[in-house]
Amino acid sequence: MLEVGLNHFLIISAILFSLGIYGIVSRKNAIMVLMGVELLLNASNINFVAFARYGNLGIDGQIYALFVIILAAAEAAIALAIVLNIYKTFSNVNIDEIDNLKE
Repeated sequence: MLEVGLNHFLIISAILFSLGIYGIVSRKNAIMVLMGVELLLNASNINFVAFARYGNLGIDGQIYALFVIILAAAEAAIALAIVLNIYKTFSNVNIDEIDNLKE
């Protein structure tokens, strides 16, 4: 029987982190970039909880993960408001095509 250990959680977290970085770097749509940021935050949550479980840190990892979840919710609300405002102004959410903000 296979026992799930810390390495399994770290591998899943690394895959999520890599997908998040790929989503941020390769996408031009602002919504997809925000989804990449959410993947990065979820990868850090997996690390916090896994190290708390296997590193005998008590409940500190879960508390840090809870703060990251609260931060992600606030980030999503503010970022979506910004994206909606950009769409209302430019009728587009592609990051490359929105350069009038510099002026």
